[in-house]
Amino acid sequence: MADASQRFVVITGGPGSGKTTLIEALAASGHAVMPEAGRQVIREQFAAGGQGLPWADREGFAALMLAQDLRSHAAARNRTGFVFFDRGVPDIAGYLSLCGLPASQAVERAARECRYRRSVFIAPPWPEIFAGDAERKQDFAEAQRTYEAMLQAYPRFGYALLELPRASIGERVAFMMRHLAAPA
Repeated sequence: MADASQRFVVITGGPGSGKTTLIEALAASGHAVMPEAGRQVIREQFAAGGQGLPWADREGFAALMLAQDLRSHAAARNRTGFVFFDRGVPDIAGYLSLCGLPASQAVERAARECRYRRSVFIAPPWPEIFAGDAERKQDFAEAQRTYEAMLQAYPRFGYALLELPRASIGERVAFMMRHLAAPA
């Protein structure tokens, strides 16, 4: 894989669909992973008493996520093998669309220039495993709308989506590895 971006594998979808659990399983098996920017930004904003939160300043939150995603993308170049991302830059465009806001020029440019493997894994809404937490305040209906926003965002930037099965973590990992073994 001469192009480093072919090693950069995105897992996207709505909240509560098992993305982070899948990323954690990949990390536990020795793969390089990049955490979700949104969760990291929320933790940092809480700690700093900041307002860059999705329920306080959506555009500010998107800008902070973009900065974090750009750092993650750059850091991934120093890793070997596949690097699994819990969401990618196009998620920010999808998030802004979901909020009824336009994507900034910076988001549009970054989504076109910070490339990942063309095949992106998308976790479908899954009511049986959906749960909120301190950082995930969305309900299941919003999780479904987020999934639909990602269905629109990724193809707009030239990606093909592969839906993950509603299955055990082991089966999801096996599904991904079969697809990653095929030529990009």
